[in-house]
Amino acid sequence: AVDESELLTVPDGWKEPAFTREDNPKGLLEESSFATLFPKYREAYLKECWPLVQKALGEHYVNAALDLIEGSMTVTTTKKTFDPYAIIRARDLIKLLARSVPFEQAVRILQDDVACDIIKIGTLVRKRDTFIKRRGRLLGPKGSTLKALELLTNCYIMVQGNTVSALGPFSGLKEVRKVVLDTMKNIHPIYNIKTLMIKRELAKDPELRSQSWERFLPKFKRKNLKKRKEPKKKNTKKEYTPFPPPQPESQIDKELASGEYFLKERQKKRKRVEEIKAKQADALKKRQEERNKAFIPPKEKPAVKTKKVSTEKKIDIEAIKEKVKNAKKKKLGALPVEEVKLKMAADEKKKKKK
Repeated sequence: AVDESELLTVPDGWKEPAFTREDNPKGLLEESSFATLFPKYREAYLKECWPLVQKALGEHYVNAALDLIEGSMTVTTTKKTFDPYAIIRARDLIKLLARSVPFEQAVRILQDDVACDIIKIGTLVRKRDTFIKRRGRLLGPKGSTLKALELLTNCYIMVQGNTVSALGPFSGLKEVRKVVLDTMKNIHPIYNIKTLMIKRELAKDPELRSQSWERFLPKFKRKNLKKRKEPKKKNTKKEYTPFPPPQPESQIDKELASGEYFLKERQKKRKRVEEIKAKQADALKKRQEERNKAFIPPKEKPAVKTKKVSTEKKIDIEAIKEKVKNAKKKKLGALPVEEVKLKMAADEKKKKKK
């Protein structure tokens, strides 16, 4: 009798045997093909690496064609193709190349234990600015968050435009998709990275394999945000009344109230003329006042009285004499008069001798 738990578990280091021609000696009945478009900026790189792509797909007997005019890549099976899943891998390879994944990484998709996942993140966030911030949060400072995620999941991750391309084992791809989608839902990737680190340590213990890990994993609760600030200007709604507002008075109603309605036409004209003349007189008075402002002299500031220099202080004559004597003793620039005379006499003597 064999225990059922042993049958359900996969032994460590077990690998599925490779698919060979002996498994499918007659080949495929129909020809299959897949095509994908690539952006203009990838054209130069694809031109360079296309011989390597053809060589890698040629080992699996799959043809590859690059159309630079249309901007597309096409992969098709041949009569020699024996692996039916080879065309699916070739399709994933050209998809990854179109999404800016380098050839050295994209060619790994042709291996049996490697899969890929292209996650579309462009439509998950409405605002463009918010989308760019959250995508930057996924990369982290100098790409540190993305590097940590790659090490924990054993996957290669490429964030490009509106998509995230991941390449690696199936278990790792599942974790990558969860982290990427949570980041776009405003859950910081550091929380998921912390959980993955704990899971990695728990997986090393063989006793914990059959147990639940919920008690070890951290539970992050969302903090309640503060109440929304009330706006400065509040739009208060008026109380609903079934009755309509009172009708505004017409010109006839106003004339009836003032008694103007009962005046004769001549009296009405005279009244209008008087009103016009009164308005003109007011306007003329204001204009005259404005003109007269230029002739009004400005207020002069009061003259500041100069203070008389007080001559009460006594001058110390002896101190001044001492200063003059000291100045004469110092040889600053020019020589004293006596020295100049002596020098001139000496020069004259020399001339006479000559």
